[in-house]
Amino acid sequence: MGYVVDSAVIMCAGTSSRFAPLSYEKPKALTEVRGEILLERQIRQLIEAGVPEIVLVLGYKKEQFYYLREKFGVTLIENTEYLVRNNHSSLWAARDYLKNTYICSADNYFSENPFEREVDGGYYAAVYSQGPTQEWCLTEDAAGDIDSVTVGGEDAWYMLGHAFWTEDFSRRFLEILEDIYDLPETKDMLWEAIYMRHLDELKLKIRRYPDDAIYEFDTLDELRLFDTTYVDDTRSVILKEIAGQLGVRESQLTHITAIKSGTEAAGIRFLAAGEPYVYTYEDSALKRA
Repeated sequence: MGYVVDSAVIMCAGTSSRFAPLSYEKPKALTEVRGEILLERQIRQLIEAGVPEIVLVLGYKKEQFYYLREKFGVTLIENTEYLVRNNHSSLWAARDYLKNTYICSADNYFSENPFEREVDGGYYAAVYSQGPTQEWCLTEDAAGDIDSVTVGGEDAWYMLGHAFWTEDFSRRFLEILEDIYDLPETKDMLWEAIYMRHLDELKLKIRRYPDDAIYEFDTLDELRLFDTTYVDDTRSVILKEIAGQLGVRESQLTHITAIKSGTEAAGIRFLAAGEPYVYTYEDSALKRA
């Protein structure tokens, strides 16, 4: 028996601090990748699949997403707790829309449309790692249901991309989340971590994809491997300014990592022509590390 899709919930609330400094300037989901805005591409794919309601859960720089309501007719809701809780809070904010629902991350790039109007059952998308990985690895039981999730593994299928929840899965997940929501340890938990604690009652299968089907760019360096136009043109005002000050090309700014102060973005560490530097946002200060 198939499940007719009711909705898709796309989580757009996070700060994506590892994607610094581009994510400091605008939300990662609104990055142009190979000529398309990342989130717009995903919305178009959902529309093409016939998904009737698409819900964006906003938080960080929420105003920059507002144009999508008029452009695509999507529903916009807000997660007011995005700075103090992990992604489970976005699903809690969207709880009224969780039925037979795609659960999506705003920053995934799908080379081909993975969405359908009717789905066989609940699943989590996965790709295969040849050799060791630090991703969330999956195994399945004789019935084909996921029976273990471990952080890190080798020669294994691991979570990447979207999930599909049936209405029964959505109902039970929300019951569990409501029971634990106010516990201090819940605040930092990904929804996947909550799921993996309840594998006996929350049933999903592995939906396998080839390794060139789903992409996720955690850093600018990773994006540059996929879209080489970013090697010499980062589209970042901050990096262009830094390159000008140091007299180097943007391609020579690499190994960029975020500096945070509490929950706030504070600056970046990086290499410029192989030399270490630190840049702080508040005072636009650049110095050798």
